[in-house]
Amino acid sequence: MEGEAAPRLLARMSIPVRWGDMDAAGHVNNTVYFRFAEEIRLTWFQRMGFGAGLGHGEGPVIVNASMTFLRQLHHPASVIVTMTASNPGRSSFDTDYELTDAGDPGTVYARGSARCVWIDYATAKSAPMPDRLRRAILDPSPITAGL
Repeated sequence: MEGEAAPRLLARMSIPVRWGDMDAAGHVNNTVYFRFAEEIRLTWFQRMGFGAGLGHGEGPVIVNASMTFLRQLHHPASVIVTMTASNPGRSSFDTDYELTDAGDPGTVYARGSARCVWIDYATAKSAPMPDRLRRAILDPSPITAGL
């Protein structure tokens, strides 16, 4: 879309593939890819100071998530997960994820996205996101973990 800012890098982290992450077909189960995205997202929120008290007061929820599986991941591996975000709205922002294997960094294994909405947990209704969160998305200092 014209005039829209390029996605901003929020975080990049390495997550080891565990033996138990594989399914009967011998590759990482599809649900685990969503867990990788969840792990980087929660780590980012915690590092931004929004991790304590999730479920009380106000905080983020995911209203939709998708993943496109491009290649199979296998144990042993370390997945490099990259999270970017687009311009925030009043109470929501979109995150995108790219998963690569540290041993094959030029190959993308999956791409995903999730819409985060800031809500008042008591009313279960959207609420304006805090200015501090908006600034962290618009002018990020990317975190890296396990790299």
